[in-house]
Amino acid sequence: MLYNLLVPHAAAFGPFNLFRYLTFRSGGAVFTSLILSFYFGPKIIRWLKAKQGEGQPIRLDGPESHLLTKKGTPTMGGVMILLSLLVSTLLWSDLTNAYVWLVMFVTLGFGAIGFWDDYLKLTKKNPKGLSSRKKLVWQAVISVIAGCIIQAIAPSNLAGEIAIPFFKNVLVDAGFMFVPFVVIVMVGASNAVNFTDGLDGLVIVPILLVAGCFALITYLVGNHVFADYLQLHYVPGSGELAIYCSALIGASLGFLWFNAPPAQVFMGDTGSLACGGALGAISVMTRHEFVLAIIGGLFVIEALSVIIQVVSFKTRGKRVFKMAPIHHHFEKMGWKEPTIVIRFWIIAVIFALLGLSTLKLR
Repeated sequence: MLYNLLVPHAAAFGPFNLFRYLTFRSGGAVFTSLILSFYFGPKIIRWLKAKQGEGQPIRLDGPESHLLTKKGTPTMGGVMILLSLLVSTLLWSDLTNAYVWLVMFVTLGFGAIGFWDDYLKLTKKNPKGLSSRKKLVWQAVISVIAGCIIQAIAPSNLAGEIAIPFFKNVLVDAGFMFVPFVVIVMVGASNAVNFTDGLDGLVIVPILLVAGCFALITYLVGNHVFADYLQLHYVPGSGELAIYCSALIGASLGFLWFNAPPAQVFMGDTGSLACGGALGAISVMTRHEFVLAIIGGLFVIEALSVIIQVVSFKTRGKRVFKMAPIHHHFEKMGWKEPTIVIRFWIIAVIFALLGLSTLKLR
């Protein structure tokens, strides 16, 4: 909004030229979302506690310690993330950019599904919430809409194309399979982030890291000079997504303040599904879908642990892990929660560095 209001008057007042620069507006987005999180966080937590009473229902089959340490903690803290993220994005972005509106649509859509799921968990006092089938169907609907729009607004040389990392100028024409591919990426990313959300502070730092990596990627891919130098596929207009990613960084830092052990609030599906879906959408818009799987390697591991556990139990009647997702496996092994969280953060940093290396390895 500030870009659209102030830049047209830059000739009359020179300092307004600052708002032309993505770097300046990205920095503004980080601090705005961070300040909004700090301001609204305590108010939202108090409101959630007043409305939820006993807080998020705890899984009876989960680690026994959770029944003591997690009981009474409110959920739906993702509302805090969404509020600061979207307000900051609207304030600092170019509101004529289609990519910005599309990623906000995906964020709100997946966030609404997560909110519905959290609401059912609270009202029914059941940790299962919305059925997996309904959740997947609605995620797929939003992803199909987003995929069709992405294909429509993409430059002609990238419409329906999938980029392969490590190979310059290599594009795979997905044709009619492009939209189903988008569905797999967005739904997969959303649920992978959701699986990772299980311990205090565990998921928000990897989200922050992935958002930081994609803030750089979107900036480079949206700049013709940098994209040409690094032999990346130039996507006009995608640079504006750097502001969205920066706003997500600030919102994540703000949420971590309240979610750090012992957590004052849980993210809930409201936040995890929304953040995962948004990151998946950004990866498709920038044609870095496979790079997302590398940068978000921790999310992939968590999702695979659930898939392996389910398949093994249904086919062999045996469990591979003591409990899935895999962070609960280590809890069952006797690891302390802070140990698991910090070690998983280290793993997330390693994957982020590996993912960023793909920008130069061509």
